[in-house]
Amino acid sequence: MSTPILLKSSSGVQTVAIESKLMSDRRLFITGEINADSAMDFFKQMMLLNLEDDKAPISVFINSPGGEIDNGLLIYDAIVGSTSPVRTFCSGCAYSMGAVLFTCGKERYMLPHSKLMLHEPLLGGKIGGNASSIKSISESLLESKAMINKLLAFHTGKTEEEMDQLTSYDHYFSAQEAVEMGLADGIKNFKEMMEGCV
Repeated sequence: MSTPILLKSSSGVQTVAIESKLMSDRRLFITGEINADSAMDFFKQMMLLNLEDDKAPISVFINSPGGEIDNGLLIYDAIVGSTSPVRTFCSGCAYSMGAVLFTCGKERYMLPHSKLMLHEPLLGGKIGGNASSIKSISESLLESKAMINKLLAFHTGKTEEEMDQLTSYDHYFSAQEAVEMGLADGIKNFKEMMEGCV
């Protein structure tokens, strides 16, 4: 649900959605569960900002428990493929696919009390089917795990083997631990974060 705000202009006062104002300032948000709708909304916003100015930085604020891998990779491709440099900010939590998206920013900053969490890809819902279909699902999960570890290794400077160990269980990182592990570039308080995204 969109939050309305009042903006003063030369033509008077107008009501706009806070998301529209922030987007006009090149600030985008990944919040809640990552799914087809949220991924496509983000993808369209990235397209628009790149069309408007393909050099001005874009700031992406993440507070997400993660979500669907395939839809998360659509967001990943938009961030990595952007001709505008993209800075990511963890503002709350970036878990699972949210953490993968956080790590792919050109600059990556966390608020002091934010957290990251990495783990293996999970299979949602009830598992059903014959042995062949379950084997196929298992192989697909292992492929996803290897791909995610490769992406994380690329963006952190760690090896794929190191990332495999870090994602073998739910591994939580404080902001300081994330910096020490190469998952984040630094810690910024709210004021510093606001100054860093103008």
